Formats: sequence, structure tokens, C-alpha cells
Amino acid sequence: RLHLVTWNVGTASPPPDVTSLLQLDSLGPTMDMYVIGLQEVNSRITNFLSDLAFDDPWSIFFMTVLSPLGYIKLSSVRMQGLLLLVFVKHVHLPFVRDIHTHYTRTGLYGYWGNKGGVTVRMSLYGRTICFMNCHLPAHMENTEQRLDDFEKILEMQFEGENIPSTLDHDVLFWFGDLNFRIADYGIHFVRESINNKRYNLLWEKDQLNMAKKKEAFLQEFTEGPLQFKPTYKFDLYSDVYDTSEKKRKPAWTDRILWRVKNLCQHASKEGEFSEEEQTISVTLNNYISHMSYGISDHKPVTGTFGLELKPLLSDPLVTLHPEGEWSAEHDVLISYSAVPEFPSSAWDWIGLFKVAFRHVNDYVTYAWVEDDEISSNKDGKQVYMSAAEIPDMGGEFLLCYYSNNLQSIVGISQPFQIQPNRTLIEKDLTQEENSWMQKPDNLESHNEF
Repeated sequence: RLHLVTWNVGTASPPPDVTSLLQLDSLGPTMDMYVIGLQEVNSRITNFLSDLAFDDPWSIFFMTVLSPLGYIKLSSVRMQGLLLLVFVKHVHLPFVRDIHTHYTRTGLYGYWGNKGGVTVRMSLYGRTICFMNCHLPAHMENTEQRLDDFEKILEMQFEGENIPSTLDHDVLFWFGDLNFRIADYGIHFVRESINNKRYNLLWEKDQLNMAKKKEAFLQEFTEGPLQFKPTYKFDLYSDVYDTSEKKRKPAWTDRILWRVKNLCQHASKEGEFSEEEQTISVTLNNYISHMSYGISDHKPVTGTFGLELKPLLSDPLVTLHPEGEWSAEHDVLISYSAVPEFPSSAWDWIGLFKVAFRHVNDYVTYAWVEDDEISSNKDGKQVYMSAAEIPDMGGEFLLCYYSNNLQSIVGISQPFQIQPNRTLIEKDLTQEENSWMQKPDNLESHNEF
């Protein structure tokens, strides 16, 4: 289950609550993956440079919301005002590999990244998936420029060997502030159709729908029905369309589309496509806007999808677990084993993480798999962690094996308890008793003074 968000946030700060946006109050099964594409994240030079050194406020905000629920930030890519975040549940981490990011500038001749696309691709259970968050040129008359820019973004190549081009992925999601407008109709007809919830009257003049009829490369993309109000342009903190002097005509600028490669290949061949041959399918469960968010002149749009994969990978590359009882009173042991074809490296490490960790660098401590190895045989290996590195207060933790060659977590343990350090607790209690015993003396000397 994948939940995808696109939102032009208009340089605003995060809102107080995103429960409905992320459907955290849904009664159905929880999501396996969140993909969040933002446009117009505050991109003043000073903000952008500081965000390069540290996570930006929006990334921190979504990590704070999602990490206690068992999601980690798998990847992110930022280009000026464009930000793309991917979060995934712990259980899927060993099966997500070959993560790469890319960005393509198109605004102002490509010198300033105010328009363009940011992309994250990965292999998920052996199937290739690509997410592309775009901000295309504005204004009614720029349809051709939007299409040209999108084609340019599609042509980009990821760095690295054997990484497919964008359109060669099994599934490609394309979303963002695509800026397509409603042509021909006047503002009064458009607003009247919206007020009467007769959105279908506007569909045929939506520039993206019109372009899909003419452009072959767009016909391979699917979109759900636009059964929500156009998401642009609103007065801030309201659901009232633009009352400024410009009185912009409402439009469905914020969109989510997808493309399944094997269906496209099949469409060009004759004959039926048997279910056995179909290795991956995408089902749209809902496609809605969220009118309650008013921090910008766009309303966010979400798509909730079911991805059905015939997995090429079903076993993690590395299996690991803690040995015995863990506490900071003694050095501790980790046992692990890897599949024969695993490309291990001297730079691989095993990290100790709190259960609600935010991203791969959020470890408490780590051990090098080679430098800290203490035993090895055909069944597996053992490494140690120093007692000095284990948290004294204990709590619930898990272990992750990070592969330097694959640049990803390839094994994750079940959560386990670290016991509090009894020696430290007893010492703290003794110190408290001593300080309590001394209090009357202190008071007495204070009074004498």
C-alpha cells in the first residue's frame, strides 16, 4: 500500500497536523510506503544552503510524524524549491535496493532550479520503481513548454551501471504541480461548474487531458478521475477561489499519474495479456484533494495505491540477531549470516537503532563487521559491541546491517530489549540517598550564615 502526496506549499512552514493528509486515522490497513512530493519549499539562498547541511523543516516534520509509527526516511532529494521524500516500513527495508536520486533543472534556462523535476528510483522486491516530482512552467499559454520540459525530465539518466532509464522502470509515478490549466472556458462558467460539482464539464478542456489525446508518450500514463475541485488558486486559509485583482481561473494543476511498463509493451502487441505474465499491477484506491489545508494557494492532492508485485527477492541478503541478554554492564554480541552471493565489504557495518529511528544515519552506535569480528564459521559470524557504547537506560532497539557496496540496509533484526544498567541505577540511588542525608546539614549551615 502506497500513499503519494503532492503539494505546492508556497514557501510556508509545515501545518500543525497532517493526520488526514497522510490518512493516519484510516481504519484500513496501514501504508507500507509514503512518497511525499513538495513544490515551492522555501528556497531563499540562505534557507537552501542551511538545508543542504541539515535536514530542512519539512523533512524533519514528516520524520517526526512518521518515525514513531515505524517508518524510516529511505531517501530524499532536494532541488531548490522541489523536495521528494520516501518513507518505508521497517519490514521492507532489506528488500529495497539500488536507490538512486536525480534532479533536472528546467527553469530560467536551467541555471536556477525553480522549475524542473526531482526523482528517486529503487528496486523493490526485485521490481524497479521510479518516483518523479515535477514543477512545470506556469500560465495558460505555456502548454507546449510544459510538455517539452516533461520530455526533458524523462530523458535524464541515473548515474551508475545497469540502471534503467526512467521509462524502462516497471512502474513510474509522475506527479507534482504540473501547472496545466482549463482552456477556452471563461472564469464564470468554470466557477459555476465547480459550484454545481459538475467537474466533468471541465475535463475535456483540461490541458493535460487534451495533450494526452495528441501526444503518444502521454497516452501511456494513467490518471484517476478528477472528482475533486480544482486545487488552484485559493485565498490563503480558505476554500474560496482567488479574490485578488488577478482572479486566476481555477485549475487542476496538482496531479498524480502512473505508468506500468509491461502494460505499455503489451499495448503495442496483439493478443490478450494473461494474468500469469503480469508481474506487477497498480490499483488506485483513492484520488482526492484535501480542502482543509490552507497554508498556500494550492490544496494538496493524494493518491492511495495498491501495488501487487510478483517478487524476484523473498529472502534478505543478511539475517542478524542479538546474542543473549543485552545491557551496558558487559560487551555484547551480534550474530549474522549472509547469502553466498552477498557482495560484502570491509566498510559494512551493523548499527544499533532505537525502534523509532528516522533514517539510516540515526544510529546509537555501530560495529564494523570486519574490525569487530570475533568468530566466523560456515553458519555465520559474530561481532561485538563495546559495553561503553550501549545505552545505560536500556529500552527497545533493533539492529540493521548496512552494505557499503549496495548503499542500503540489507538486513534488520526483530526489535529487542536492552536492560537498564543496574550498576548505574544503584549508583544513582546511592548518590540520591547521600545528598538527602546531607540536606539538614546544608540547611543548618545556611541558617547559621
